[in-house]
Amino acid sequence: MKMRPGTQTGFLLCGKEWIEGETLEVRSPWDQGLVGRVTVATRADARQAVNHAVASMRRTRALPRWKRREILEDVAAALIEQKERFAQLIVAEAGKPVRLARAEVDRAVLTFKTAAEEAARLGGESIPLDLTEGNENRWGLVQRFPVGPVLAITPFNFPLNLVAHKAAPALAAGCPLIIKPAPQTPFTALALGEVILKAGWPQEALAVLPLSNADTAWLAEKEDRIKLVSFTGTSKVGWEIKAHSGRKRVLLELGGNAALIVHSDWPDLDEAAFRTAHAAFGYAGQSCISVQRVFVHRSVFQTFLWKVVECTAKLISGDPSDEATEVGPMVRPAEAERVEAWIKEAVEAGAKLISGGERHGSVITPAILTATKPGMKVRDEELFGPVVAIEPYEDFEQALADVNHSRYGLQAGLLTRDAGRILTAYRELEVGALIVGDTPSWRLDPMPYGGVKESGLGREGLRSAIEEMTEPRMLVMAGIS
Repeated sequence: MKMRPGTQTGFLLCGKEWIEGETLEVRSPWDQGLVGRVTVATRADARQAVNHAVASMRRTRALPRWKRREILEDVAAALIEQKERFAQLIVAEAGKPVRLARAEVDRAVLTFKTAAEEAARLGGESIPLDLTEGNENRWGLVQRFPVGPVLAITPFNFPLNLVAHKAAPALAAGCPLIIKPAPQTPFTALALGEVILKAGWPQEALAVLPLSNADTAWLAEKEDRIKLVSFTGTSKVGWEIKAHSGRKRVLLELGGNAALIVHSDWPDLDEAAFRTAHAAFGYAGQSCISVQRVFVHRSVFQTFLWKVVECTAKLISGDPSDEATEVGPMVRPAEAERVEAWIKEAVEAGAKLISGGERHGSVITPAILTATKPGMKVRDEELFGPVVAIEPYEDFEQALADVNHSRYGLQAGLLTRDAGRILTAYRELEVGALIVGDTPSWRLDPMPYGGVKESGLGREGLRSAIEEMTEPRMLVMAGIS
């Protein structure tokens, strides 16, 4: 499969690269140069992919655990071997700084390795049924079986690892898989599909299809032979898919508005400021758990604020291929313009811009705001850009209420050494995960991951996703001894 920048690549269906058809240009977020062209799959192609997926179910379901584990381990090994190839693809089409791109490849390796371990552990249980008279020779067995063909719709910001978070559990569960990558980042997904097939996954049980929005919606909502849709992206699109998907299982990993509370008893404000700056501005804030709101106890507010300003000034923005860059471009010029407009709108409404916020093409210099208020987009909406609002609080309960004052609830961070406050926050915060001792941007790939409110439905993380992609089936045996 051709994966060199500037060339045309076909979509992947039944083990073949299909070149003919309309093409989509993929351009660098950094300089808008042509990365390459990819053939766009049609609705007929999508229907054919489903046909193959359904036909392959008997084969994938019957794959023994050792074979699934072997395939997953071989994918992980190939990613290690091709680390620089994948990192450069991520840099080219996603604009991610190269050091972060390499870290993403490492995370994807862990994702596939963990899935291999979980595939080996995927079991069931024996249930005693001789609990009443007359049932002496009855016993039961529960095993988990694959739900059927899975449609994975993935975003641009982690074009390898978020595809891996759908592909790896599907392979471990024995589910045929159709991947619809983001239009900005199809090449990384296609390269991963190539690796999966070379590792021994049945050709008819995998398709990687760049599709139009309309054909993606049709596949997710109208094609009843798809049994599970796993979507990562915007809240608006995710909940529309859920509303129109009928009886399909739907997993949603959606937007966030991640908040961090810094209490006065935290001993190391220098380290806290360093972590906050990197969690807010790394990859230009284009992560659903990027730190967007920080609430700091008033007694340490000014100290912490200026420490964050100092750490932020040391961050290097610009060319993502430069080894020193930490803050790269926004994925599209229009996104940079949106973030710039939101900052100006907040300032005009009374917010104070402490530093940054200037736009140079697709790059926004890291922006620190204070005096923001509920109702401002930079405070209420998912910014998905290099902007953070830092605000003081007097009362810890009020800080919890400020965090909860959001329609999102993905992750939150808490810096305090007080066990009572930790337990109160754990009980009261409306989030999928509370990260104590670090920012809400921390994530380890095997852990259950997902949100509440408009942030999603269900959980990713390998064991959780495998459970979502399988269903328990009961076997009752009578009269057999």
